[in-house]
Amino acid sequence: MTRLATRKKTRKFLESLSNEDVVRLKYLWPVRAGHKQYAVPDKWTNWLMLGGRGAGKTRAGAEWVRGMMSGDKMYTPSPIGRMALVGETYAAVRDVMIEGQSGILAVHPNRERPNWISSKRQLIWPNGAVAQVFTSEEPDGLRGPQFGAAWCDELAKWNNAEETWNMLQFALRLGDYPRQVITTTPRPIALLKKIIKDSRTLMSHSATRDNRKNLAAGFLERIVGEFEGTRLGRQELDGELIEDRDDALWKRDDLELLRVDEPPELQRIVVAIDPPISATKKSDACGIVVAGIGVDGLSYVLEDLTISMASPFSWASRAVAAYHRWHADAVVAETNQGGDMVETILHSIDASLPVKQVKATRGKWLRAEPVAALYERGRVHHAGCFSELEDQMCDFGPNGLSSGRSPDRLDALVWALTELSLNRQSQPKVRSI
Repeated sequence: MTRLATRKKTRKFLESLSNEDVVRLKYLWPVRAGHKQYAVPDKWTNWLMLGGRGAGKTRAGAEWVRGMMSGDKMYTPSPIGRMALVGETYAAVRDVMIEGQSGILAVHPNRERPNWISSKRQLIWPNGAVAQVFTSEEPDGLRGPQFGAAWCDELAKWNNAEETWNMLQFALRLGDYPRQVITTTPRPIALLKKIIKDSRTLMSHSATRDNRKNLAAGFLERIVGEFEGTRLGRQELDGELIEDRDDALWKRDDLELLRVDEPPELQRIVVAIDPPISATKKSDACGIVVAGIGVDGLSYVLEDLTISMASPFSWASRAVAAYHRWHADAVVAETNQGGDMVETILHSIDASLPVKQVKATRGKWLRAEPVAALYERGRVHHAGCFSELEDQMCDFGPNGLSSGRSPDRLDALVWALTELSLNRQSQPKVRSI
């Protein structure tokens, strides 16, 4: 069927609808929702929606409340008589969850809209269902009342998170299967981590860009351009739960302070390679990091070109291309695994390529410690955002990465900065890029 025929068929269908049908279609959320904004009834107790700013979390939460309180069969077999609405403050619940543009009142057609009685902090539906407002500022307010469901908004910002959450769990004791929806931009608080680990939790995740059609023109371009890839951007825009390991050599907040937009004039640039043993799905990636040292004597990380499941020719080609693109001085390659074969592969692509072989004689932690010390002294900066590399840095402890995999990106970084800042035998020449 052609696009024109499809449009004609759609128009004919819409013209056949009554006004009541049009209103019903407008408010039929499962038809309009993104797949991350709708959860079918199932054996979950907590539906955790992690999302960036403006990702549609509030709309999804409000629609779920509407479905549960009205007894929509797509949500629940029968209406939930009593529900708790819990937010950081009373103003937050009122202004966002209830009266906001995507709040509870806005998602109801007029004839189904609940009556908001602010003096009682209650929403009352035409069928008699009641939602009561509570805040994290007053956890004890949840002592006594009981509910069949709850909507918790921006839980990661709650003042007395653990106490409020615990009081709510005791109050969820009505109906056959009490459950709750949690909508929040993530922050690494203990309560959120506990909910994520709970086997009864259904988790969905959405980024700000997923809801671009409902955001102001230019918002994404302006905000994403400024914060994309940073810790704040990944948390507030991508809805990622970003946290550090207590025993890691690097911390994210410290890396943010060392981030710059552009490096100064550079004296020397190297491309460092940490080659994998093989190129299977289970093998390590080939770490490739470009770094340089500036006329100010400081080192700058310039690019992370790490590649996964690549053949030797593929990763070597990428490294050689980076060498030429950056007008680098040398390629530094670890040869513990492949020996002279690594240099042979590189020279098969460019016979004149200056390759410096390095061999690991100490463990990864011991090799990384002096490089981490350079960061602590402010001697290294990141010229841009390198999310995956920084994830490895902030997850690298005495026993390696928490995943157990090889820190391929970090290894390449360590070789590059060791060559530039710790092995200073040769006098670099002044150069620009």
